[in-house]
Amino acid sequence: MYLEKIGDGGVSAGYGLIHAVLAFLEDQRLDPTPLNYSFAYRVVSEPAGTLAMEVARRTDGGIRLTGSEVERLGNAIDGAAGIVVAPAGDGPQPPSPAPAPTASAPTETEVAAAEALVTETLRQVAGFATMVSEMRTETQDFGRDLAASADALQRSARIACTDPTIAELARITAAMQTRVEIAEARLEQATREASELREQLAAAHDDARRDSLTDLPNRRAFEEAVEAVEQGPIHVAMCDVDHFKAINDLHGHPVGDRVLRAIGSTLVRECPGHMVARYGGEEFAVLIAGIDIVEAEVLLERARIAVGERRYRLRESDTLINGITLSAGMVTIAPGDNLLSAIERVDALLYEAKRRGRNQLVGEIAR
Repeated sequence: MYLEKIGDGGVSAGYGLIHAVLAFLEDQRLDPTPLNYSFAYRVVSEPAGTLAMEVARRTDGGIRLTGSEVERLGNAIDGAAGIVVAPAGDGPQPPSPAPAPTASAPTETEVAAAEALVTETLRQVAGFATMVSEMRTETQDFGRDLAASADALQRSARIACTDPTIAELARITAAMQTRVEIAEARLEQATREASELREQLAAAHDDARRDSLTDLPNRRAFEEAVEAVEQGPIHVAMCDVDHFKAINDLHGHPVGDRVLRAIGSTLVRECPGHMVARYGGEEFAVLIAGIDIVEAEVLLERARIAVGERRYRLRESDTLINGITLSAGMVTIAPGDNLLSAIERVDALLYEAKRRGRNQLVGEIAR
């Protein structure tokens, strides 16, 4: 389907395939990551394959894949799992063997190693900054003592002007004082540069966990936060903007970006004390902890309704953008449960909300 959209026969097959992959990523609002590229390539290059057929089934009616679905289905690419096409209306089927990997996302071990390297670098820079600061303080103290000695020697030299030894000692001391002053200036610069480097590393560490468009925590930060919660109950919700592709198609991506920022700020305002993250594309994740499931669903439903009631206007013409709503799913992470299992369950509930007509919350206790 995507290859048919691209050319009129005037481009090479390889060129057309590249554009077909890009068209798929744009239609599905997927970030251009190696995993998503590999996933899109498999779909468009094998339109009759089981993966492409499963994607067509899941996206029938304009529903876009969520980031979690892509990752789960993408296991067929990296050899971890396969895809079995299910009859319409049925849930995901058990995996079957898959071909050898063509591309893969960084493994958990690689991510952990990178995290450890950043942490160690920050520690070393902090230690270096402290050491330089201490050296600078000691140099300043020595410089003051040396300046006092130089003044005393110069006075002595004027008094005993016939003693060449005192005069030479005064000259050497004055030269040492000049060098110490130069060293102080260099140490001050080194201290400043070390502090700036530490701030830049800390900012980069934070940027790796923040979505650049909405300034919300990103998927990585969200999953780390879920794993870090020590006391329950813990609830995870996934919210997807309904018909978001139509907004982009009708008004353009800059307007779509502003809509995403507005939705993110609304969710943050309506879920105080809880974490709202942009999980990917037009999908937001909410981590709610410390309240029971009934309270959590009431909270999320209030936030979801607030998004739908907000008035979105085109900045250029002041025209209202109508029909912006959220579909959502919510689950509780039980003791002994893991995040992957919870994400799979909440994705299924989100898909059910879409299937029922969108603009609603489907939770485990309200099905």
